[in-house]
Amino acid sequence: MATSLKIDDNLKGRVQHLASQRRRSPHWIMLEAIQQYVEREEARERFTQEALASWAAYQQTGRHLTGQEVRTWLNTWGSSDERAVPECHD
Repeated sequence: MATSLKIDDNLKGRVQHLASQRRRSPHWIMLEAIQQYVEREEARERFTQEALASWAAYQQTGRHLTGQEVRTWLNTWGSSDERAVPECHD
């Protein structure tokens, strides 16, 4: 799929300058930027969908952990006393 991209002269100059500094082609710089943007936005969408699913599950069941319970659990990460995730409750 061939696609053209119209960018203003200022941005074009910036891309060319960066490409020169990185010893890459302007094409490579633009592809990398687009790929990173798409991956970031896809991750954001997955996070949003997961949060909405979690909220729906909470509304149906009422099962949860308090913020303090999560903080206490997370504070054990990487220690000799690392604990498993606590059980949710009503």
